[in-house]
Amino acid sequence: MPKGYIIGHITVNDPQAYREYVERDTPLLESYGAKFLVRGGQSETPEGETQNRHVVIEFPDYQTAHRAYHDPEYQEIAEIRRRTATSTIILVEGT
Repeated sequence: MPKGYIIGHITVNDPQAYREYVERDTPLLESYGAKFLVRGGQSETPEGETQNRHVVIEFPDYQTAHRAYHDPEYQEIAEIRRRTATSTIILVEGT
């Protein structure tokens, strides 16, 4: 069965306040079986436009990634990210 992924491209505007988002989203997403494959770190964008930080979170399947993102508790936590960063969030099915 194909895995599900949440991919985030993020520019953090308020690093101190953003920490609360990371501290709160991690255990919730892990409760859905999330595995953080990429979470920040050095990156390069040789083509196109993007944000400064990149996150790739693997889930057992696409449906689980979808449920995790749309979980009301996650959406409440995501408001912290929306206030403290500019982001593009993508849900995708992959191998």
